[in-house]
Amino acid sequence: QGVGVQKFKNDMSLTNEQVDTVVRWVDGGALQGDPKDLPPAKPLVTDNEWKGVRDGYGPPDLVIKSPEYTMPARHQDVWYRPMSDIPITEPRWAKMVEIRPTNLKGRKILHHSIAYLVLNNDPEAVNTGTANGSNANDEPADLVNRRPQLMEWAIGKGYDLFRPDTGKLIVPGEKISWDQHIHASGEEITAGSEIGIWFYKKGEEPKKRSYLIGFTGIRGGRQSLDIPPNSFAQTEGFTALKQNTLIENFQPHFHLRGKSMQVEAILPDGSSRILSYVGNFNFNWMTNYIYADDAAPLLPKGTVIHVSAWYDNTRANKNNPDPDQWVGYGDRTVDEMAHAWMNVVYLSDEEYQQMLTERTAKMAKIKADENLQ
Repeated sequence: QGVGVQKFKNDMSLTNEQVDTVVRWVDGGALQGDPKDLPPAKPLVTDNEWKGVRDGYGPPDLVIKSPEYTMPARHQDVWYRPMSDIPITEPRWAKMVEIRPTNLKGRKILHHSIAYLVLNNDPEAVNTGTANGSNANDEPADLVNRRPQLMEWAIGKGYDLFRPDTGKLIVPGEKISWDQHIHASGEEITAGSEIGIWFYKKGEEPKKRSYLIGFTGIRGGRQSLDIPPNSFAQTEGFTALKQNTLIENFQPHFHLRGKSMQVEAILPDGSSRILSYVGNFNFNWMTNYIYADDAAPLLPKGTVIHVSAWYDNTRANKNNPDPDQWVGYGDRTVDEMAHAWMNVVYLSDEEYQQMLTERTAKMAKIKADENLQ
């Protein structure tokens, strides 16, 4: 708390005042008060809820399911990649998307699920606004980021909510190509993925596309990730923005040894600013931090996104299955990786300058009002 952007549409953090209250209570001996003063206990969530419904956005307009897979109680990790049709008859814009397992038990075995779009004559859906090196055409991070994605989901994540007047276009005849990572959990479970899509109303279509980018935290390719047994490690990655960019959210992604991640913007003039930082990553809660509209990072073309990642392969890491093992890059849950999932919107020079001017004027007014108080 206190590092980088602090205003989120889905903020679940405690305020400083709430933290101070808890600290004073602990420092005072954590004494129990009168049980009669306790508020009613919140009911446990026992269904496979849509987080978007829970947060007041109503049910999705369309739900698309993948075929299901039966995972044995004990088995190697599986990558299940079926296809699903998208039943629409005219182009539609998505303003929010959410992936979840097809049933509650599926949450035990589904590590991640990505809904890729198989395009139907829509070349603008391909991201071309980022670069990861001089030979970008062969760079794996670039190739992945060019592939159009409706959404990425991982354990504990909710939804992607696109900022006003932005979204993802879906065209008739397109399909979803699922990439589902499934791991065994000690019991046989049959499950798949489903994606809920909330559409813009007809006549309210947005003007801008949102692109989902995995900003790498590993420089020099996957082979450069080297985490010795019983040790800590650190990597970093760099991605250039070829266009003026507005970043909509931040979602760190690791596996079991991931500890901390920081995203920094290095601006063309050489200055830098930290956008987001997570210091106590938990594999079971892949939290997606959706920036408030007036706080979403606005960056000029030529900015470099610098992602720093730290790993804990010691016994102090409660999620670590075996600190005596060497760990390298890989897709299995027991392997490791590091990237920051972010939805981005590209702006023309005129749009960038207009938004920058509006933000500067708004900040000046806020400061002036504060000085009058």
